[in-house]
Amino acid sequence: MPISPHASPGGRITTGVGRQLAVDRINFILQNLEASGSVSVADLSETLGVSRETIRRDLKTLAGQGRANLVHGGAAKLHAEPLPDEPSLAAREAANSAGKAAIGATAARLVDNGMVVLIDSGSTTLSLAAALRNHSNLTVITNSLPIAMLLCRSPGVKVIVLGGDVHPNDEAAFGVETMNALSHFRVDLVFLGVGGLSAEGEMTDYSRLAAEQRHLMMKSGKKVYVLADSSKFERGTPVRIAPVPHIAGLIVDAPPPPSISRACLEQRWEIIVADGL
Repeated sequence: MPISPHASPGGRITTGVGRQLAVDRINFILQNLEASGSVSVADLSETLGVSRETIRRDLKTLAGQGRANLVHGGAAKLHAEPLPDEPSLAAREAANSAGKAAIGATAARLVDNGMVVLIDSGSTTLSLAAALRNHSNLTVITNSLPIAMLLCRSPGVKVIVLGGDVHPNDEAAFGVETMNALSHFRVDLVFLGVGGLSAEGEMTDYSRLAAEQRHLMMKSGKKVYVLADSSKFERGTPVRIAPVPHIAGLIVDAPPPPSISRACLEQRWEIIVADGL
């Protein structure tokens, strides 16, 4: 719940001095970031009684000072520590490696030579990258350092790395620079990782920042495939990833539970069960 500012009966912070008002706004925003992990431009504008453009300037100031991450519609707390409760990339690679390899090989068969492909960070998408090493005339855009390192050694693959703040737990770039870079590219296929798939078939993630970035990744492509091994089924990570209309399907290593299957059917997502290796 947002922290309440000291306000007049009209709901606005009162200090009497314009410069002091700006300082109070910044302090108020920082307190809310610390308390809840994220803030929205719309909520702050209404609470503080100033324009949304004023709030956007305040958030840009904080981002420039390295005190917040800009996200779509607001800002998120700048985390120096790993995303909450998410296992490290190394731990995820070791878990169900055979299932993830099967998913990666199946996803790679959807990729034609000459395509531009956006590959999200994660252990399952890393398996896809390994299966793409023999493709030719392929352009891969990624925020993942391990994926970039793996594919840059393949003579037929051109690799473009999205910039941003590198998160040590995921070994990948996240943040406003990463999200802004996505608008520059035309992408044929997007392969997305997720933190979990709820029992209702919703894609979820560990943080608002990661969820916002993955939503923008989906928007940048003509067609989207979600890669999720069976450990993600009915996993309750806290933040919902907003879907897009052009999600083509879900690539998995085992049939999902009936509730997830029904949700995919309702949304017209094909469920592709990977062949075992």
